[in-house]
Amino acid sequence: MRLALKVHPDVPPDPVFGIEVELERVADILVLRYAVTGAIEHLAIPPSAWSARTDELWRHTCFEVFLRPERGEAYVELNFAPSTQWAAYRFTGYREGMAPADIAPPRIDLTTTATSIELTVQLELARLELPPGPCRVALSAVIEAASGAKSYWSLAHPPGRPDFHHRSSFACVLPA
Repeated sequence: MRLALKVHPDVPPDPVFGIEVELERVADILVLRYAVTGAIEHLAIPPSAWSARTDELWRHTCFEVFLRPERGEAYVELNFAPSTQWAAYRFTGYREGMAPADIAPPRIDLTTTATSIELTVQLELARLELPPGPCRVALSAVIEAASGAKSYWSLAHPPGRPDFHHRSSFACVLPA
């Protein structure tokens, strides 16, 4: 399925025109394709680095997915940077009980042109230890302009400041 992210209403989207995410489940692999269009030369893109678990990726250009079983409050947050660094966390409830999630390192590929960035992630679902059945999904992105300004993109935004963990952000269902 292909979904369009919306920019937070309090933050200007420049220099990004739009972000779409393609979400596909192939057996026990989740494939995510984040496609950003805009004036890419005006973005702050982290340089390529060794693919490794790294905290605080959200401070710069970063793409995120949150997975929560249909029942319960626990969820998983996964962050992917254009540098190919990544992070994975478990939460017991809304912003509570945060702990590193032990997952297989995701495969992250980046393609850039003057007008687009495409970040493709392949992620093994088995080690996320989600219960069987469908999951609620929140897709989001933090985009940093070369000026340092950030825009916040999500399927849905709750009122107030950007909050990708909010229950209303889980606006999509990933079938079992």
